[in-house]
Amino acid sequence: ADDADVVKRLETDGYGGYAATNHDVKAVEYFIRLHLPDEDTQGPWVHFGLTSEDVNNLAHRLCLGPAVTDVLVPAIRELRDALADDARRHRDLPMLARTHGQPATPTTYGKELAVYAARLGRALGRLEAATAGLSGKLAGASGTYAAHRAAYPDVDWRAFSESFVESLGLEHAGLSTQVNPCDDLASVFDALRGVNNVLRDLDLDMWLYVSDRYLGQEAKAGETGSSTMPHKVNPIDFENSEGNLTKANSDLTFLADYVTTSRLQRDLSDSTVKRNVGAALSHCLIGYRKAAAGLEKVTPNAALMREDLEANPEVIGEAVQTILRREGDTDAYERIKELTRGERATLSDFRDLFEETSPSSS
Repeated sequence: ADDADVVKRLETDGYGGYAATNHDVKAVEYFIRLHLPDEDTQGPWVHFGLTSEDVNNLAHRLCLGPAVTDVLVPAIRELRDALADDARRHRDLPMLARTHGQPATPTTYGKELAVYAARLGRALGRLEAATAGLSGKLAGASGTYAAHRAAYPDVDWRAFSESFVESLGLEHAGLSTQVNPCDDLASVFDALRGVNNVLRDLDLDMWLYVSDRYLGQEAKAGETGSSTMPHKVNPIDFENSEGNLTKANSDLTFLADYVTTSRLQRDLSDSTVKRNVGAALSHCLIGYRKAAAGLEKVTPNAALMREDLEANPEVIGEAVQTILRREGDTDAYERIKELTRGERATLSDFRDLFEETSPSSS
């Protein structure tokens, strides 16, 4: 914190014999000079041949890469594993499905969680691939190595740049303007949005299952669900996750769209925009943690799920008409449609239909 304060003073007020720079990277350069054993002879080599973007593009990626791989990816992986474990645990728990909000062919609670575990795994793979593709440039004020070659024409500056950038664990962006084209950053932001969209979908479904009482929630002692309705246990973790992931995606969409453009060889509008990357990642992390907390609190209500299945026997219509068609009944779909569409069919209705269509009845 003390060092950061000195850098800021170098930028805005001046410090240590240097006048105010009104330039953040130049302030960092002077800060480094102040800490050299021999400032007079070593100082001129600090920031030699560089433009600010040579420094910033590498620094941003060296911050973003570990933030994703060391913080966000483990949180996402834990969520995926928790979903997979719950999917296996409840693989045989029957549950009424709903398509378009209406009762539909039954499923199992475990299978529905497995869908999210698989989707999240694929989204995680895309995020890891995008992060591994982060790239850096070190090519001067307009990407031509012009000053470098003017000072040392016999040095293979492109090879030097490639070697240095790759030593930082980044791919080398061999062609650039002053700015490293930020398509790689946009790919990471888009991949994060993909992860978040899967989890927002999960949050919405879990919220609806809680609302339908298919899922019960663990009530914590002393916790208030509502300031006026004492009986309530609200699905606040899923709601919190949904809100944070929606906010994150708004920011990530803006960032991915904005950072990939720069007027001609350079403009500074992206500089202030990139200062918001950390906030977007923070909303991601909160969303992941809250989704995980919500999953830990819910327990399937197997009895109610079974009651709902028994109360909606018409949902076996898909299987029935498919079997009848297999047996040569060309009007099977129409028969089941007449019996069930907009109606509350019973198991007795289906038994009567079976009697009508059985070989013995003819």
